[in-house]
Amino acid sequence: MSDHIDSSVASNQDPTLETDGSSVPLRRSIEVEYWVIDDEGRLTDPGDLTDAGEGVEREFIEPLLEIKTTPCESTAELQTEFYERLQMVLQQAQELDKHLVPLGTPIHDGEIPDRPGERTRIQDRVVGSNFEYVRHCAGTHIHVEQQPGHVIDQLNTLIALDPALALVNSSPYFGRERLTTGARSQLYRRMAYETLPHQGRLWSYADDLESWAKRLEHRYGEFVTQSIITGFDRERVESYFGPESAVWTPVQLRERFSTVEWRSPDAALPSQILRLADELATIVSRVPKVPVRIEGERGRITSGEIVLPEFDAVSEYVDAAINEGLDSNAVRDYLDRMGFGVAAYEPLTHEIDPEQEITESRARELRLTCADRLEADVRRVSSVAAD
Repeated sequence: MSDHIDSSVASNQDPTLETDGSSVPLRRSIEVEYWVIDDEGRLTDPGDLTDAGEGVEREFIEPLLEIKTTPCESTAELQTEFYERLQMVLQQAQELDKHLVPLGTPIHDGEIPDRPGERTRIQDRVVGSNFEYVRHCAGTHIHVEQQPGHVIDQLNTLIALDPALALVNSSPYFGRERLTTGARSQLYRRMAYETLPHQGRLWSYADDLESWAKRLEHRYGEFVTQSIITGFDRERVESYFGPESAVWTPVQLRERFSTVEWRSPDAALPSQILRLADELATIVSRVPKVPVRIEGERGRITSGEIVLPEFDAVSEYVDAAINEGLDSNAVRDYLDRMGFGVAAYEPLTHEIDPEQEITESRARELRLTCADRLEADVRRVSSVAAD
């Protein structure tokens, strides 16, 4: 692939941050999980797909594969790297009669087995039977580089932008039953972590780095305590989990990567994920350049300021994003005010007929159809880049 960027993905100007009066690129990276299926649409083990190239890894359950990028300084660079890695996986998958499915849930009623691992065993016992909900979730993580002196404003801005998950909702199903428009978010946030109520859900705005660190330590303490209650040795748990790795809230500060991470979006078509990452980085790049304040219920981003709604209002937008997605006029208007090009998104979840019965054969057909959509998306962008 060349450095040409698909105009359907890129914004007019790549995000930059200002340092000592000069502009430098704001780095960003993505991690996307995809279900792996065979030619019949059945979930299957990725097998040798992990040998396709760099940035291709197994997830904690058998039929899930993760493709991740390195930190990139432009949307063009991110697109080039992501699509190159996807192409390598798809070429390998073709030889193995396998496909990648860009759905937030697998539309699968049967058991989804874990891969052996002590981290998963600990989480399984701590979370309990509700951990089954997590096994049905495939998502996207977007990392944006931390900007010294503005990290809390970045964090709070991403918290306010969380309703943008509606732009890439990709499945309404848990098993073969319709759950809600954004089924993965419903499973992850509202159903999986009942025994650890502060996990999974979106946390409120942070006042400063110290308050964030204290919040993280409290949540980690709860996790370790619950682990001990369920029979694990403290030292063993602490050898596998730290305060950062034991937390699953949708927006996090990641000291290890020096990023702010947004974990809310579903797995989705690559072009939609790249557009979302581009718009998110563009918005966050404005944080050092204009005042950021919290006020009222509406929220807005203008040339002169970033106004974040009160957290209760954000929570209402998030609920509507999960329950209604882009069918909610309130969500569409809010995301438009916050800087997203809402009309450019076509979430897969809204294309699935909610009235049609989902039999096993229909579920396989849906997976294969979505896998075809992903392969066509990669071919289209690759052909544009080659021109």
